[in-house]
Amino acid sequence: MVNDQPDRRAALKARHRRAILDAARSLIDEGGAARFSVDQLAARADVSRRTIFNHFASIDDVVTTACTEMLAVVIDNFRELVSATPIGPGSRTSMFEGVVAALRATDVPSVIAFFWHALGGFGADDPRPQQIFQATFSRTTADLARELAERNADRDPLEAELLVSSLMHGTEVIAQHWLAATGATTDEASRALWHELLDRLIDTIRTGYRET
Repeated sequence: MVNDQPDRRAALKARHRRAILDAARSLIDEGGAARFSVDQLAARADVSRRTIFNHFASIDDVVTTACTEMLAVVIDNFRELVSATPIGPGSRTSMFEGVVAALRATDVPSVIAFFWHALGGFGADDPRPQQIFQATFSRTTADLARELAERNADRDPLEAELLVSSLMHGTEVIAQHWLAATGATTDEASRALWHELLDRLIDTIRTGYRET
């Protein structure tokens, strides 16, 4: 008889992790900001405090992971857009355009607005929201770079890392400008501004800084 204990333990761990992240999203949606305690999160997820810290280093780690799951829609869109094309070899141009297409296909303003409200805005007196925001982009950047490198295994992985880093961290920069201008509203005018900023980012990276 095959011992299924490892599989059962893995399944239980996965359920607990999912329950914690779902509970965090629920508390954020209800409270408008990620200001809940470990005890509140444990009670909502129906797990112990110890279980939370078995999966996450801190409440900030939970919140960052929940936010990263939302931003991961960029990666999902990338997979969907390139699924019809064979895996490698690809040119630098095709790699760039694949990530650009994924960014354009993603409702980034809604994701950024969620972050803004979930983190309670970015005040100069509290560095925590900004740190979580940056960590979210860093995690998504690493995941997308890995995905791009796997699809273009014939190329130096550094190329994928540099390309994705330029676009994703550039997106983080324009997100800050967009938030300052719109206050995280997602009406037609604010979305038009987002697309203008995104176009500017893409054109700048595509053409570089050579004199014309």
